[in-house]
Amino acid sequence: QVQLVESGGGLVQAGGSLRLSCAASGRTFSNYVMAWFRQAPGKEREFVAHISRSGGSTSFADSVKGRFTISRDNAKNTVSLQMNSLKPEDAAIYYCAATTSGSYYVTSAYRYWGQGTQVTVSS
Repeated sequence: QVQLVESGGGLVQAGGSLRLSCAASGRTFSNYVMAWFRQAPGKEREFVAHISRSGGSTSFADSVKGRFTISRDNAKNTVSLQMNSLKPEDAAIYYCAATTSGSYYVTSAYRYWGQGTQVTVSS
């Protein structure tokens, strides 16, 4: 079992920044590929970013590429999502997720999920 707890969401003006964090507990954090997904009202949950076990490889959805960065600290069992130049369309509940295998861009690959943190972007 892996428990994931997100924090850092809130209300920000368009063009602003937020940093989301996800704290993991349970099994060895470095065994897991980590990702962030988001879900806006009335929409499906979508991939935002992923980071490999070592942190050496990352990928991003086209909609956030160049604005968001993902990082992890395996010593502290945390993964973070730095979000810059936020747009109203970035507003959603953001979820942290963990997996050991599978296609890292799809929700079905992830066995463990946090409860989510709300990001609201005002225009």
